[in-house]
Amino acid sequence: MQTTWIIAADEHRARIFEVEGAQQANFHEIEDFVSPEGRMREQDLTSDAKGRYSDNSRRVVGHTAEPNVSQAQHQQELFAKQIGEYLDKARMEQRYDKLRVIAFSKFLGMLRKNLSKESQQLVEEEVSKDITWFDDKEIENYIKTQLH
Repeated sequence: MQTTWIIAADEHRARIFEVEGAQQANFHEIEDFVSPEGRMREQDLTSDAKGRYSDNSRRVVGHTAEPNVSQAQHQQELFAKQIGEYLDKARMEQRYDKLRVIAFSKFLGMLRKNLSKESQQLVEEEVSKDITWFDDKEIENYIKTQLH
C-alpha cells in the first residue's frame, strides 16, 4: 500500500499528514513544526546593529553583514531547511512513497530549494495556498476535494 505525506506549510508552521492508498484512508497528522521566530517582527529578531569596519588609512567605513537578507527571511530559510531535512530523513527511512505540498507561495519556493533531488522526485503535486490555519477536518476535506 502506497503512503502519501501531505505537507501544509507557511513560514511559521508546517503540518505533515499521512494517508494510505488511493482511497486516502487513515488520514492523520504525524508532525507539527512551529517556528516561533517566524512570527516575530524584524526589530525583535535583531538584537544589535550590523557590525561595522573601518580602514584608518583611507577612512573607509562599511557594514560587515550582508544587507540583502533580513533576520525574518533568514529565520524562514532556516525553518524551510529544517523541514527539508526532516523530509529527506523520512524518505531515506522509507516512511512515505509520495509527497504533496500545499504551501504559501513564498515558502513553497524555499521548501523546494531545501529538498534533495531524490525527495523532489517524489513530489506528486504542489499547490500555492496557505491552509496551515485550517483545523484537521478542514484540511482533510480540502485534500479530498481539491487535490488530484
